This record gives sequence, C-alpha cells and structure tokens, in this order.
Amino acid sequence: MFQLKTPNLVLHELCDDDADLILNLLNDADFLQNIGDRGVRNLEQARTYIRNGPVTMYRQHNVGLYKVALKEGTAIGTCGLIKREGLRVVDLGFAFLPQYRGMGYALEAAQGVMQYAQKQLGLERIAAITLPGNTPSLKLLKKIGFRVEGRITLPGEHKELLLMLWKTSSHCHSSSKEK
Repeated sequence: MFQLKTPNLVLHELCDDDADLILNLLNDADFLQNIGDRGVRNLEQARTYIRNGPVTMYRQHNVGLYKVALKEGTAIGTCGLIKREGLRVVDLGFAFLPQYRGMGYALEAAQGVMQYAQKQLGLERIAAITLPGNTPSLKLLKKIGFRVEGRITLPGEHKELLLMLWKTSSHCHSSSKEK
C-alpha cells in the first residue's frame, strides 16, 4: 500500500472511508470551475468515484490520486499521478479543500509526489494540465519546474487546457546553469 511522508503531510491511497473528503472536494466551487463537474452528489457516488477512478488506476497503472492528510490525520486534499486518455505520460493532479489552500500544502505534496515519481518510479517526463486562467495552479506548477508546452483538449472534453511538461533533462540543465 502506497504511503508517502513529507515534513507536514502523509499521502495514502484513497479508499471508501475517504468518501467524505471526495464529496467535499468534488463539489467545491473552485474544483467545479477549474477541474470540472464529476457528478458526485452523495457519499455512495463518492465511494463509486474512488473505486472506479483512483483505486482502478492504482491496480492498472501503479499510480493515482492519493489522499493528502496532515500528520495528525486531518484529510485536506488529493495529490498524485494520473494516467489520462489523451496524454502519453502521466500527469500531476492536485486539489485541496478551501481552508487548506495558500498554506504551502499543495506545493509540499506536489514536490513529494514529483520526488517519488523521479526516484522510485524512474519517470523522466511528467505532464500537467490546467485551465489557462487557473493562476494558483500555474504558479505552483512553474515553481516545481513545469514549463508550458502548448494547448490541448482531452478526448471527450470541450475546454482547451494548457499542457505543461516536466523533464528530468531540462530540470538538470537549469540547475547546472544556476551553479
């Protein structure tokens, strides 16, 4: 079972017990605006979403969205790697409850997931997608080394998204220039 610890957070695989977190996240106004409506309106639908989304992805691809909790156990959001139709590589995804935004938790979780992806999974390229107007997500992604590659519309979707890419080679070159 996946577990990742950072200085302030613990990331775990999602399970049925996390339905409350998922229901709250997926119905948050910012989630609906920036990510989309997943049609989850009650706890049973949230459990189904967890089983059909993250749990299936863990089994099929050995990656997925993980529950992000404070060290004392309070669930505050999700962060992880998603194998998405329309993208050749996995992409970094994250969403946090409103009361935990702007506190550095998304950055800490994303950095932890990226280190895991590079060191444990050996990934050299990771994508990220976001709406062009989602400034907080754009700032976070740029801060951890993602660069805008272009625009993309995913299969079955209508919104045009920014496609961002993180590569180990470009990441290494930029740090060697800074020395």
